[in-house]
Amino acid sequence: MRDRTAINTIKGYFYQFDYSILTILELRENTETVTIEGIEDIDISELESDTAAQCKYYASTEYNHSEIASAIRFMLSDFKQRIDFGNELIHYKLYGYYQKGQEKLPTIVTIEFLKEHFLTYTHKKVKILYHEDLHITDDQLQEFLSHLQIDINAKEFEQQTQEIYLRLQEQYGCTPFEAEHYYYNNALKVIKGLATSKSIEDRRICRWDFINSIDKKELLFNQWFYFFKGEREVFKKLRREHFTNLNVLPIERFFLIEVDRTDYSRAELKEVILIISSKWSKLSQRTPNPFCPYIYINNLESDELIALKTDLYQEGVGFIDGVPFNGADFNPKSIAICANYHNQIKIKLIDKLDYINLILKEITKTKEIYQFYLDRPYYELNDPRIKHIMIQNLKLKNVKEII
Repeated sequence: MRDRTAINTIKGYFYQFDYSILTILELRENTETVTIEGIEDIDISELESDTAAQCKYYASTEYNHSEIASAIRFMLSDFKQRIDFGNELIHYKLYGYYQKGQEKLPTIVTIEFLKEHFLTYTHKKVKILYHEDLHITDDQLQEFLSHLQIDINAKEFEQQTQEIYLRLQEQYGCTPFEAEHYYYNNALKVIKGLATSKSIEDRRICRWDFINSIDKKELLFNQWFYFFKGEREVFKKLRREHFTNLNVLPIERFFLIEVDRTDYSRAELKEVILIISSKWSKLSQRTPNPFCPYIYINNLESDELIALKTDLYQEGVGFIDGVPFNGADFNPKSIAICANYHNQIKIKLIDKLDYINLILKEITKTKEIYQFYLDRPYYELNDPRIKHIMIQNLKLKNVKEII
């Protein structure tokens, strides 16, 4: 059973990332920008004005004024500094989801309410009047309120996520699966990359660049997504979408699998290889276009690769590796020969990562690549004609569950 606290923490991160994604998608102009982790969680720069927004998700928390008071004081401090230094004023937004208690916040926040509930607090038994410490006038407080939006009736987690999926479907004209598992995951990757960049310039992106950066014909899953969605559910969707009833199609499929040397089992790897061969080979005499899969094992030592091949050979598994005779160099033409009933080639083993591009150039048929990686993808492909699915597998057994 997954730890509830850990799930809520991850939900909080996801919710903020999702809010950033949705905000970008909702920008009206492609030149408008957002900055992740700027003045606030997300700074929005539109043609009319700039807004600094803070986003929080408290699924199990009752709303109290103290929950947002420090955030409002921070925003007020920024507002006062802009007045003092003659800088352009911006808008501020507090966006949060709470389990209950929203009725405690009045529809209109007055200066008196602002002072009493957000600017007055106790620190080490000392009463602090924050507005007095800032030397801010009532007129300035009123102007601040005109620049402040408080929304504590934010969308529930799943509601916000579903809205993102719909926006992505509208943007790319894609299916619900593609919206969730292609574009949404790519969007998460982009937002996470922006959030971890050191300079504020590198944390800024315009709508046009964001739309283009996530428009990739590849599928990427990460550990957070596995943890939150649940491995079994993700694996089931993957299997249904990409690995069910595909062996009837004569496509050249490449399976790239990375192994963990600290948790490696040759028997388990052989099992995965034989499953792939069984599902994606078709060599009967009646098959007009016979085929078998290409398999590359990343992070496998050369001696172990030889031992693996020896086992497969002794067990009667027909395979080729692109080396036509002893002492010869690798030849892409040799490994790209058609598998059929007569030669009984059930697997095409690729020894080196560099060989993959050579083989792809040799093949004229439709090609698909399924890359399973541990920490980060090890094979990059920039060819929109080839479907490239990248899946983070935590263990080798996960590959079996997915395929």
